[in-house]
Amino acid sequence: MSLASALPAAQRSRIFAGPLLPRLIAAVVILGSWEGLVRAFAPDFVAKPSAIAEVLPRVISGAPFLESTAITLAATAEGLAVALLFGIALGVLMGRSLVADRALRLWINGFNAMPMIVVLPLMSLWFGYTGYARFATIVFAAIFAVIINAAEGARSVPKDYVEVGRSFRSGRFRLLFEIVLPASMPYLLAGLRLATGRALIGAVVAEFFTAIPGLGYFILYNSRTFHQNEAFVAVILLAGFGVGCDALISWGTRHYLPWYRRDEKAE
Repeated sequence: MSLASALPAAQRSRIFAGPLLPRLIAAVVILGSWEGLVRAFAPDFVAKPSAIAEVLPRVISGAPFLESTAITLAATAEGLAVALLFGIALGVLMGRSLVADRALRLWINGFNAMPMIVVLPLMSLWFGYTGYARFATIVFAAIFAVIINAAEGARSVPKDYVEVGRSFRSGRFRLLFEIVLPASMPYLLAGLRLATGRALIGAVVAEFFTAIPGLGYFILYNSRTFHQNEAFVAVILLAGFGVGCDALISWGTRHYLPWYRRDEKAE
């Protein structure tokens, strides 16, 4: 008797109808194809899944990797916090003030569309090849996604909510913190999702360009010294961090905002 037939019918249906099985199949196909193509056509130093798995325990327990991870994640958290603080403030101002929206929207959209690689030479020129350049790049990468989503959220607050607040003699600050921001929370969470990924990319790209300590430099150094398996460990960590942040935000949305996307089920 097979393992699948030994499971209850309800559990079998969840496995085959849910997202787990397609994800496992896709992972097997991608990793198997990667392994086969590298073994067949690529030089020995090119990264492949089996070699990455072999060096993974040694790399993640080593001091250089741990120090680089701590530096990059701390810098990303600092830059993201600043981007959220100023981005939400500016976005809400644009969303609730027509004058501010007309004055700033063109500039915000223009900066948001600007490639990050174009900004890096200016950041290194203004702040030097230091952590300040990385911090400025992180803020620049993340803040515009926050501003745009915060502005859309503040603009989409139903007028009935605001009118009810004013009828109870709520001042500007009470309207802001008790009506506008809570009603804008889905947009703010969407901005946080985008900003988190862009902040992490900004940190790594800045470390590539300025060659300062961090995961970006760890990847760059190991790639240039033909230790591509070690470099891919850091790449996998960055991908896992991004997926983990997205899953955490999704869980928080379902847990604390049950009224938002009520029909959305956890996968």
